[in-house]
Amino acid sequence: MNMKVNLAGVELKNPVMTASGTFGSGEEYSEMVDLNRLGAVVTKGVANVPWPGNPTPRIAETYGGMINAIGLQNPGMEVFIKRDIPFLKQYDTKIIVNVCGKTAEDYVEVVERLADEPVDMLEINISCPNVKEGGIAFGQDPKAVEAITREVKRYAKQPVIMKLSPNVTDITVMAKAAEAGGADVLSLINTLTGMKIDINRRTFAVANKTGGLSGPAIKPVAVRMVYQAANAVKIPIIGMGGIMNGSDAMEFILAGAAAVSVGTANFRNPYATEEVVRGIEDYMKKYNVEDIRELIGAVR
Repeated sequence: MNMKVNLAGVELKNPVMTASGTFGSGEEYSEMVDLNRLGAVVTKGVANVPWPGNPTPRIAETYGGMINAIGLQNPGMEVFIKRDIPFLKQYDTKIIVNVCGKTAEDYVEVVERLADEPVDMLEINISCPNVKEGGIAFGQDPKAVEAITREVKRYAKQPVIMKLSPNVTDITVMAKAAEAGGADVLSLINTLTGMKIDINRRTFAVANKTGGLSGPAIKPVAVRMVYQAANAVKIPIIGMGGIMNGSDAMEFILAGAAAVSVGTANFRNPYATEEVVRGIEDYMKKYNVEDIRELIGAVR
C-alpha cells in the first residue's frame, strides 16, 4: 500500500503533517508522538526578529473549537535555527518552516536566512497584518498575494507553500493569485475570524477582541474551500481546518487535497496526528485502495 505523496518534488512518506502553531517545533510532543511516523512537521511561525505576541488572555474555548489571538509570538529566526532545526533533523520526517512577517522585506529576510538551512519547504503565512497597508492581512488582497508570492519566490531555495486566509469573498481568486505569483503549493484554510464574549464579566474572552476560530466547527467551510481551490489551480493543496481523525482527513483528500494538516486536535489529543495516519491506512485497506493518489480529488 503506497501512502507517499509528492509536493513540488518533495516526497512525504504519508500525507499527514502538523498545522503551524499547534505543535511548537515538535519537541514538546515528541514524548507522545513518534515524529518518524509523520509526513512532515510544520513549525510554529518564525519571524526575522522575536515577536512578543498579543496581550493575554489569548485563548478561549468555543463550541466545537477554540479562538486564539496569540499574535504569532516567536523567538525569532536565529533562535529557531540554532535550537529547533537540529532537534527536527534527528527524525525521519520532512521539515516545513512557517514564515511570518509584517512587510515583504521581513518575509524575504527569513527566506534568505533559511536558504542554506536543512529544511524541506517554506510555508508563508500571509494572514499576518501588513503594516504598510494599514493592518489588512496580505492574504485578503489578490494583488498583495501575487506580489508577496513573487517576491518570496525570488529568494527562496526551497519550494514555497502559500497559506491562504479564508476571510475573503472568493477563495479561488486568492488561490489563482498565489499560483500566478509562482507558488509551488497552497495550504488552506487558516483560521476564520471569530469573537467570544464572557457574559458574566461583560467583556471579550480574548484581549484582542477577535481571534482565529479553529477546530471541528470550521471543517465544512474548509472542505468547501479546498474543493474550490483544487478545481481552480493546478498546483498541489494541503488541506486543514478541524481535522480530528482519519475520516475528517479523507474528506479533504477526496475534495482534492494532496496532503492534510492536523492542528487544534493536537491540543485535545496529543496522539491525534498518528491516529490520523492510521485512520487513512484503515480507510485504504477497507476499500482496497493500493495508492493514495487514486483518492486525491476523487470527488468531482
